Amino acid sequence: MKSSHNGENLCFPTVRMSSSSSSSSSSSLFNHVGSSLLFQVHGNVYPTGYYNVTMYIGQPARPYFLDLDTGSDLTWLQCDAPCVRCVEAPHPLYRPSNDLVPCEDPICASLHAPGHHNCEDPAQCDYELEYADGGSSLGVLVKDAFAFNYTNGQRLNPRLALGCGYNQVPGASYHPLDGILGLGKGKSSIVSQLHSQKLIRNVVGHCLSGGGGGFLFFGDDLYDSSRVVWTSMSSDYTKYYSPGVAELFFGGETTGLKNLPVVFDSGSSYTYLNRVTYQTLTSIMKKELSAKSLKEAPEDETLPLCWKGRRPFKNVHDVKKCFRTLALSFTDGKTRTLFELTPEAYLIISNKGNVCLGILNGAEVGLQDLNVIGGIGDFV
Repeated sequence: MKSSHNGENLCFPTVRMSSSSSSSSSSSLFNHVGSSLLFQVHGNVYPTGYYNVTMYIGQPARPYFLDLDTGSDLTWLQCDAPCVRCVEAPHPLYRPSNDLVPCEDPICASLHAPGHHNCEDPAQCDYELEYADGGSSLGVLVKDAFAFNYTNGQRLNPRLALGCGYNQVPGASYHPLDGILGLGKGKSSIVSQLHSQKLIRNVVGHCLSGGGGGFLFFGDDLYDSSRVVWTSMSSDYTKYYSPGVAELFFGGETTGLKNLPVVFDSGSSYTYLNRVTYQTLTSIMKKELSAKSLKEAPEDETLPLCWKGRRPFKNVHDVKKCFRTLALSFTDGKTRTLFELTPEAYLIISNKGNVCLGILNGAEVGLQDLNVIGGIGDFV
């Protein structure tokens, strides 16, 4: 999935990459010219459970592994300020610069709810972030140098605001991390800051391979516009990237489920549907699969719904013919846009050789009516 950062458009790659040919296929999506920034993405939905990129921050610049999150704005690092409570990290804790972001800075105001922008010390900006999995980060905003290379080879070292997180509470999806790369739509987002300094166009996109890894880019000259489809972002969701409401199709046929509010969130490994949508979809799948050689495998607790075959599966390609393509249909005026999820984009193979559904019941994690397309739905 590629999404425009300014909330006006969302672009969907029309080219699908198989896990065995991601390197050669992905290169055709990028022109490698101009003044955009390109980063290699590491990780996978399963078994790793997250994606990250390496950012070089500070003077001298040091490497940090940051989780991708289009569902939040602020980029932060676990910080030796000193650290009151930090979790295991791949690298030594970030040593903050002395360049504090003052309370009056618009970036500081953007991190607080209207009417709640009060600072104990006008010279600094305190923040507190809470995530859907129950995790949180408490800290102070600083500015420091980021080391980037444009795709044309030119180097740049902009000073950008980031969070110095000195008190972290791990969430349910905890794993060792240096911090979070916030790619949301707010002023504190790295992309917003780079755009405000006129260093890039206001576009962020990522391309994730079903075999793991992928690319993240800032700027608008790294994709072939003739191979993507665009749709407008909804103004109803100021925080999230959302094309609005959708109708769900399965195998080219409507499920009868319409007006589904959909958002995209790379910080979520799996895709979540609201209770009714999840139950309807899984009921359709179970009915279809009952006539095939697959049997439910409740003993496999990798995910809530898994199936086993006559012999263990090695990869999704072994079993994808038993499943059909899902599609979300978005309507923008008179234009209808389909976002397709092939079986490779919503299935995983467990370490027991079973095939499991990477779409979960959002009601069980408090998402209520919202439908969230996570990392597994972004495969190309």
